[in-house]
Amino acid sequence: MRPAGAVATRADLPEVAALRTRVFVEEQGVPAEVERDALDATAVHALARDERGRVVATGRLVERGGVAVVGRMAVDAAARGRGYGAAVLAVLHRQALARGLAEVELHAQVSARGFYERAGYTAVGDEYEEAGIAHVTMRRTLP
Repeated sequence: MRPAGAVATRADLPEVAALRTRVFVEEQGVPAEVERDALDATAVHALARDERGRVVATGRLVERGGVAVVGRMAVDAAARGRGYGAAVLAVLHRQALARGLAEVELHAQVSARGFYERAGYTAVGDEYEEAGIAHVTMRRTLP
């Protein structure tokens, strides 16, 4: 069975924040003050839960200048490669389309570039560093 994603509710946000802290702050060494920002308050957050009901994947969507911007994609280390990230990305794509946004952009960690390419994204520009991690900007058009 393929994992399903959903739009996070207010009640889900503490679990979403805990997952992001585990992945970005504890695992990857991103400073906590960089990982959280003011956009969290207005973003659409998506999540996927494992068979035990734990939030194991998350991402968020914000709009910037008529473009959907996906960010803060995080998957628990034990759940990677099992479709949870793809389920979250699918929810975010549906949310972008529902808002009339067909262009999507994200800043992918270079280590996740293949994941996003499989989801139809193309790298634009050179690699750069964000929060001490190599990234590349990627874009796609939604159908």
